[in-house]
This record gives sequence, structure tokens and C-alpha cells, in this order.
Amino acid sequence: MKIVVLDGYTLNPGDNPWDEVAAFGELTLYDRTPSELVVERSRGAQILLTNKARLTAASLEALPELRLICVLATGYNVVDLEKSAQLGIPVVNVPEYGSDSVAQHAIALLLELTNRVAEYHGAVARGEWSSSPDFTLVGELLTELSGRKIGIVGLGRIGGRVAQIARALGMEVLAHNPRRRVAPEGVSLRWLGLEELFKEADVVSLHCPLSAENEGMVNQRTLALMQPHALFLNTSRGGLVVERDLAEALNSGSIAGAAVDVAASEPIPADSPLLTARNCIITPHVAWATLSARRRLMAATAANIASFLSGKPQNVVNGVL
Repeated sequence: MKIVVLDGYTLNPGDNPWDEVAAFGELTLYDRTPSELVVERSRGAQILLTNKARLTAASLEALPELRLICVLATGYNVVDLEKSAQLGIPVVNVPEYGSDSVAQHAIALLLELTNRVAEYHGAVARGEWSSSPDFTLVGELLTELSGRKIGIVGLGRIGGRVAQIARALGMEVLAHNPRRRVAPEGVSLRWLGLEELFKEADVVSLHCPLSAENEGMVNQRTLALMQPHALFLNTSRGGLVVERDLAEALNSGSIAGAAVDVAASEPIPADSPLLTARNCIITPHVAWATLSARRRLMAATAANIASFLSGKPQNVVNGVL
């Protein structure tokens, strides 16, 4: 069995060995694969693993020996699902591996906005506390979260964990799901429409997949609904946000701050308006990347391959069984 990994560096930058996957056959590993080399590097593979390297209809047609595509992520829009289904190639993903890690990162971003840890550390490092006439150094405003309202858009696994942590901090939880409405265990909350949530929440946090229906849903209109003191978080998908509108809302003071771990185009372009926006914290799509989460992702990928080889494929996203 020939197995090819097209872009494996982010899953294993050196601390998460491929042994579990390599046990199934001859493994060829590439850290990164540009689009023009996808077909060349994939030829002869029966099992193909990809994270962000795109598998288009044309590339799939050029790979007659391919039997299984494993996406090293939850999102699977990098694969042409219609063509893979026509060719009878199952596409499998890993639906759950990083909920705790992403939820933790979302809360870390929120706490950085409210407690200004990096800024205060910088002030101390510059000697401002040492030269203070008082026992304390009061600069940037700190915000207590207890009693505040967090609005969670997308109450799935990650959104549910954020809700649980927020409740532990004493926050009131508001939630919006377009379809399924199930509250996480131990969390009392209020379900609201999207506009009502943006109007009422002190913090809005996105935890939903990107689709044609919700692309750009955070825009000038929805941001204008938010309160001037409100904060905005996005650890889901950058395409949910019209970034220029968010930058304008921050720079004009329409909202108080934002923190994002994703961008509409990644890596983030050097001319992104968010890079110079007022009170905007940006991390480079790393919420998912704790070692614990990456180890779970590796183990789940190996389990997907084992299930396929046993004739009972799991986590199939294109209907080919």
C-alpha cells in the first residue's frame, strides 16, 4: 500500500511521528506541496493524505490508482467532493480532535483583550513599574468578565466548550445556531437570532464552519449592531468576516476590540487592514496546534485508514462507502 502525505509539516513539525500511519504501507512524506506538483507527487498512491493541498477534479482524474483520501483536518473543502464521489474514492476527515485546544485559545484571546497581559508585561520590562511612585502600575483598563454576556455563534463541540468555560468565569451565555439547538452539559443559556445576539452580547465569538450561506456574515451591517464596549473573537474561519469592515469598526470605535486566529486568506497578506487596526490581536491560525490535539489528529487519521482497509470506512464526507 503506497501512502503519500502532501503537506505534513504542520501536523508533525518534529514532535509527532508518523509511525501509526506508516504501519499501513510505504509512506512518502512531503512537508509542503505546491499546486503544480500535486499530481506528480501523488501518482501511484492508493492512499493520499492532505491538509491544505487542493485535490481538484482534474488532479483526481489523473490518479487512477487512488483508493482513499484522508483530510488531516475537520474541514474538507480542499477536495472536490463531487468528482471524488463520481470516481468512487471515499474522502474521510477528522471531525473531532481539537475542541479543547481551540476553546482554550479563544478564551486566551478574550483574556488578553480584557486583562492586557502582554502590554503590562511590556511595561514592567521597560522599567515602568520599577519607577512607579505607587505599589501598582495602573495603565490600560482591565475588564471583569463575571456578569458579562458572551454570544456564541455556532454551538457545536468547540462553541460548547467555550460556553462551559465562560460560565465558569461567571458569564451569561447567549447562543445562535441556525438549525440544531442543544445546550452543552451544565450550561444554562438563551437562544437568540443572529442580529439579537450581536446587539445584546458584550463579547461575540464565532465557532461555525464556513459555507456559501454565511460567508462574510460579519460585516458593516452586523458590526454596527454591536455595542461600543463589545469585543469580537474569531477562531473558526476567516471568510466569515469582511475584514475591511471589521478594521473600520475598530478604527472608528464602533466596537472596543477584536482578536482573531484566522484570516480570509492565509498566511495573512502583508497589506491586510487588520494588521494596522486599532486594538486588534492576531494569532497565526495556531489554536488547533497543541501537541495533544495534533497527537489525537494523527491517531484518528490512522484509525480512518484502518477502518477503510477493514472494509468499514468511517468519517466519510462524500457518501462513498
